[in-house]
Amino acid sequence: MRGRSLAGAFPGGFTLVEVLVALFVVALGLAGAAAVQAVAVRAAGEAGRLADGLRLASSLAERMRANPAAMALPDADNPYLQFDAAAGAPSAAAASCYGASGCGPVELANFDLMETSAQLGSRFPGGRIRVCRDAQQPDAGGLLAWDCSGGPGAPVAIKLGWRDRQAAPDTVYAPAVFLTLGAGAP
Repeated sequence: MRGRSLAGAFPGGFTLVEVLVALFVVALGLAGAAAVQAVAVRAAGEAGRLADGLRLASSLAERMRANPAAMALPDADNPYLQFDAAAGAPSAAAASCYGASGCGPVELANFDLMETSAQLGSRFPGGRIRVCRDAQQPDAGGLLAWDCSGGPGAPVAIKLGWRDRQAAPDTVYAPAVFLTLGAGAP
């Protein structure tokens, strides 16, 4: 004889053990679905941050291309090639170069860098951006270093990275976006 049925008068109904096992299986499925959803939300957030980083690096690259006089300066005098900013760091004061204000190439470069620093601070807490000449390749793990290995003929590179929100504050992080302006471009 089977155990007592939950269906009451219906013989061959489910036993309490069968119902509990079914509820356990459903609970496991729901827990798995919740875990997958959490991973998907985190991946979508990281993909959005990566897209924002690429837009910020591309914007700076376009500003650099639009200022050929500053890019033609020797590397030591080129404000763009000296740019290394961390989010939250105070940006250098620069003259406003909106419209026809008569900014020279260096003033325009400093203005571009000030605006980029402000965007970095507002969009990437714990972020860093660096512009330099760099010819290095990724390491065995596929990561790039923040230091720059390039000389005068190396391509101009924009490196942008940020800390993961779940990472400890002292965690070392590598650039997540690496944008090259051109091989050996002045």
